Amino acid sequence: MQLGMVGLGKMGANMTRRLMRGGHQLVVSDLSPEAVKGLAGEGAVASTSLQDLVSKLKAPRAVWIMVPAGGPTEQTVQTLAQYLQAGDSIIDGGNSYFKDDVRRAKSLREKGIHYVDVGTSGGVWGLERGYCMMIGGPKEAVQRLDPIFKTLAPGVGDIPRTPGREKLGGTAEDGYIHCGASGSAHFVKMVHNRIEYGIMQAYGEGFDIFKNANSKELPEDLRFDLNLPDIAEVWRRGSVVSSWLLDLTAMALTENPTLSEYSGFVQDSGEGRWTIQAAIDEAVPVDVLSAALFVRFRSRQEHTFAEKMLSAMRQKFGGHVEPKAAKKNA
Repeated sequence: MQLGMVGLGKMGANMTRRLMRGGHQLVVSDLSPEAVKGLAGEGAVASTSLQDLVSKLKAPRAVWIMVPAGGPTEQTVQTLAQYLQAGDSIIDGGNSYFKDDVRRAKSLREKGIHYVDVGTSGGVWGLERGYCMMIGGPKEAVQRLDPIFKTLAPGVGDIPRTPGREKLGGTAEDGYIHCGASGSAHFVKMVHNRIEYGIMQAYGEGFDIFKNANSKELPEDLRFDLNLPDIAEVWRRGSVVSSWLLDLTAMALTENPTLSEYSGFVQDSGEGRWTIQAAIDEAVPVDVLSAALFVRFRSRQEHTFAEKMLSAMRQKFGGHVEPKAAKKNA
């Protein structure tokens, strides 16, 4: 099948490679001519602009966008809409806000252009492992694009089948599903990423307890000098808390048990905030997910003003002196 790919970063480039390995023809575009040239050297068809990319595709055309959410995606969608025709499809595989998807789909529908949103998970490992995909959009467009999704997906692999799953059918076992109308896929991916935050936070806090288990502030007979790489490794094998995130944790700890090359500054993506807003709109309590997001905010500050307020109040009502101040005055 023929497909246009806009955005050749780590995800877009590897998705292009996986599709070409699967026998698809890719026409590629990127702000970097070198990125386009590199993929062209691997078998893709180069283009010099979005208009040029569209001109090299046969109707009904399909263009996959893999650029940052927000302004870049919006601009790309609007530009492509000028050159595409009724029956063509725009696929947004980034991390767009689901409400933007709904708006774009409605606008493009007036021109007869299909808008398909795809929540894509797999990261830099997707080239070999495949990509888990949550897909939203018109049923006819999604069905026509199925060869693309099937090639990008991980496939059944060696994961044991869920008991009773054989009665349900569908493509979920292959690693991709059609969630529903445009916007539904990025809604599902949005929550997926928030759950990811929560799992990561739980691992982080747990291993922080292990790291401090030999603190001098503990009674000597209650101190433990624990091997963090070994704990991560043994949990990978038969534990109920095993996961791919734990696999990556074990990898990082094996490379450097102190993680000294990291500062601890943790960025957050839009999905984290959007999920909390969705929970508010639905009146759903999300204690863990919201706490995990707030910790990311906290990671970017040495000390917050709120913490300074707490310290000041403790000093005023109880005469409690900050540890650093106490050492300084000693």
